[in-house]
Amino acid sequence: MILVSGCLLGICCRYDGLSKPDADVMALVHRRNILPVCPEQLGGLPTPRKAAYIAGGDGFEVLSGTARVLTVENKKDVTDAFIRGARECERLARLFGIKKAILKSRSPSCGLTMQTGVTAAALILAGLEVLEAG
Repeated sequence: MILVSGCLLGICCRYDGLSKPDADVMALVHRRNILPVCPEQLGGLPTPRKAAYIAGGDGFEVLSGTARVLTVENKKDVTDAFIRGARECERLARLFGIKKAILKSRSPSCGLTMQTGVTAAALILAGLEVLEAG
């Protein structure tokens, strides 16, 4: 089973209320068991919601308490919701014995390349292989 960012599967759960379907990831649905998640929704944030960014570091530093997640528009601190969502994804991965995740790139929750997101960091620390798409 693979844990996958729901937006990559066409689920409208992104901050802007849209999805970001990825054809390669969607093709996995027919070949593998997939658990779609949206860490930000699991953390209690609504859809749509204000865009957010990590201030002062990356997801690892958010988890350690030295960086924060703020909304772009009004700098509201949404760190606790991002951490709750990351921990819930981690819990689901343990519950289902998941060892691999495919997460949305360029996301303060799920990204890897430009900046490691909060959920990506939590899953890496939990021993999952984390890849990104989209």
